[in-house]
Amino acid sequence: MSNSDDSSTGARRRARPVRLLTAAVFALAGLIFVTSFNTSKGTNIRTDASLLKLSDLIHERSAKNAELEKTAAAARDQVDVLAERDNGSTKAEEAKLAALRTASGTEELTGRGLTVTLNDAPPGATARVPGVPEPQPNDLVIHQQDLQAVVNALWLGGAEGIEVMGQRLIATSAVRCVGNTLILQGRVYSPPYKVSAVGDPAALRKAVNASPAIQNYLLYVNAYGLGWKVEEEKRLTLPGYSGTVDLHYAKPLESAAP
Repeated sequence: MSNSDDSSTGARRRARPVRLLTAAVFALAGLIFVTSFNTSKGTNIRTDASLLKLSDLIHERSAKNAELEKTAAAARDQVDVLAERDNGSTKAEEAKLAALRTASGTEELTGRGLTVTLNDAPPGATARVPGVPEPQPNDLVIHQQDLQAVVNALWLGGAEGIEVMGQRLIATSAVRCVGNTLILQGRVYSPPYKVSAVGDPAALRKAVNASPAIQNYLLYVNAYGLGWKVEEEKRLTLPGYSGTVDLHYAKPLESAAP
């Protein structure tokens, strides 16, 4: 065989691994395409449009929690009916139990009271008082401490019961805000926020007016236009708390056995 034939044969031998590598690359690309198609089930996996945003997930869970609350309330009502039918308690014991239910917030409560409404400043709000600096974003929204200040003042004013956004507060309730949304007992709410209390309207109003935290909030009301309304209620009905009454608390991690 001539030298030219040897050279041609060597080139083909060198080219064969390249062709095999190219074929492997295309096969791998095809496998990735098929896998991606099966994973996406026809959706575009290069975009996150099909993924729930965190806010969407929170609202979805909030709606689910609302349904679970209704189910739990119905089951609790059935338990109460069965317990009353089968118990052998005296009238005095039943009266004491009824008083405990009212104090715990699990029973409906009706009476005179006060309603306080808080709201974010209107869009594009600017300083309304000469000499006041232009507002920062945090100056224009309701914060957790604002809502908590109202709740604390109402309790201090002798409120017999309080509801926030239609939900009855009990001893374990926590008023928490994430951004400009309120998360209360597994439900999510947006402003305006309404807080209602059953009690002596004059005493409740006096406690609200005397609160240093609320006085500070009213400075922002005057400066930037945050919402604030206080209304006396001749007849106010608060629903009984319908959620779980189980306590949830932190537990230490159990160390592994040596």
